[in-house]
Parts: sequence; C-alpha cells; structure tokens
Amino acid sequence: MKLSSRFSYQVEPIRPYSFRLTVKKPAGWPLFTPFEIFENDMLWTALRLNDEPTGVKLRSLGDTNRSLLKVDVFTRRRASPALRRIVKERLNDLLGVNDDLSSFYAFARNDPILGHVIEHRYGMHDTFSYSLFARATLAILLQMTGIKRSNEMMNCVITNYGEMAEFDGQRIRIWPTYNRISKLTPAQLAKTCKVGYRAKLLVNLARVMAKNRGPTFSDLQSLTREEAKRALMELPGIGDYSADIVNRPGGFPIDVWSAAVFGKLFFGKEPENSREAVEEVKREGIRRWGEWSWMAFFYVVQDLENLSRKLNTTLRLE
Repeated sequence: MKLSSRFSYQVEPIRPYSFRLTVKKPAGWPLFTPFEIFENDMLWTALRLNDEPTGVKLRSLGDTNRSLLKVDVFTRRRASPALRRIVKERLNDLLGVNDDLSSFYAFARNDPILGHVIEHRYGMHDTFSYSLFARATLAILLQMTGIKRSNEMMNCVITNYGEMAEFDGQRIRIWPTYNRISKLTPAQLAKTCKVGYRAKLLVNLARVMAKNRGPTFSDLQSLTREEAKRALMELPGIGDYSADIVNRPGGFPIDVWSAAVFGKLFFGKEPENSREAVEEVKREGIRRWGEWSWMAFFYVVQDLENLSRKLNTTLRLE
C-alpha cells in the first residue's frame, strides 16, 4: 500500500528523553512493528491510525536533555487539518513524549536494583502499542515459551497476514488486523506459523473483537488498573500474565522466562523450576515496587547486560 501524502511536525518531549533508547529498545523490543528500520539515528515505522495504514519517520534534532523530535507522517490521501491534529495527538501519546519520569526516577534511585538501570538507561521512555489486538496478539505469542520462539511466531504472523506500507523509499510490514485474523481457521494459522494452541486463542480473540465484544484502549483508560485487568481477562487467551502485558501501566508480567531473571535478582539464585516460581516472583516484585512494578520490569529487561556486571551475576533472556 503506497502512502504518498506527507505532513511533518516537531514536538518537544518532557525531558529527559533519549530518542535512541526510546524508539530502539536495547532488548530488541520494536516501537510499532518488528519490521521497522533504524538507520543513522532515524526510524521508519508503520501502524494503523484512524483505521488507516500510516507511515512514520522519526529523527531527533536534540539530545536527551534538550529533546526535540522531527516527525514525518505518510498517508494514502492528504490529511485534513482535523485529522492531522488527531494523528499528532495519538502519535505523541504512543511515543511517550508527555510522560514525566521524575517520580519514577526518585523512587528508583533508592532501590538497590533500579538505581543501576536508571543511570544506564537514563531518558528511556516507555512507548505503547497503537492496537489492542496487536498488543494482545503479542501477549498470547509470549505465553509459555522463550523470547526467540515468540519472535519467530510473531514475525510469521505479521509476514503472512499484515499489510505492507510503502513510503519514503521504505517498505514496512504492519501488524494484521483482527478482521484479517478472524477470517482464518485455527488450523490454517497453526499450520502456517506453527503457533500451536495459540492459534485457537488468536482466532477466537479476533472474532470477538470483530464483533465489538471486547474493550478498547479508550475503555481501559477510564477504568482502574484492577477493573481494566478484569475486563481484559474476559477476552479469549488473556489470563493473568497476558493481561499484565496488555495493561502496561498496571502489572508485573511474570512468566517462565521472566521468573528466572527476576527470581535470581530477588532471591540470589535462579529458581529450580521457573514455572512453579511464577507466583512467588510476581508477589515479591509487587511487594518491592508497588505502583512502579511495570516501569521496574520494563527498565530491568532493557538493561540485563549492564545489570549483570553491576551485580556480578548473569541475567539473560532466553
């Protein structure tokens, strides 16, 4: 899909704001799609805004303490002033430009684990998925497996069922919509991308959302963290762990791989059985970090190599 119309704007994020750490996460987390391109401190990515494929080119015109972003937006048709305003507001929210890190940093400086990571990852803002279905799909594909296998499944689903956006000389594939996945059978999806039991969960989730039977991000924002989590857990395939992945600010998403990492951080040794240790590790993280549990999880996972050196241990994603 060719996106030939362009408009541009500049935005000053709340500082500190590290462009590189925010849009190109050290742990390999993409901004909006795994197929985006980061070269010469510029990022080309694509997403759906107002239900339309949209290309985005980002670059920094400042530094961490004097932040200024240049944003180029590419659409199929010329965007009206009203649509431009909506797109800018939505993109700014997704990029975390209005998030103030000062309260989290004040808390983290006094923590024996977090103090190391905020120093090393200073100015890294959390970003957010543009699509509840994309976020929920990611959460389901992360269930009960390692990061490498999750990435393989995710890339296959996007490659086979997502749209291709063409703009500014780049071609970026976007997450598939729930309407696209809802038309598949679980057997088709399982065979194509070898996602196992997750195929049924993804197709059922897509069909529920295609019938407008699930919450939207706007719905979740009007709820408390606990209410939002309960609403998410009513969706097919979304349990406690997946709800914490989707409901970003409200949870501490511990599964098999993260139980091994955080169990070692909390208790000095890796659990003998990570699957059985999930609940204990989760409780300990929430006890230590409370309202900052998600941000703590986010920062630690992005800084395992540095944290391993600081604490004289070995922490790694599997």
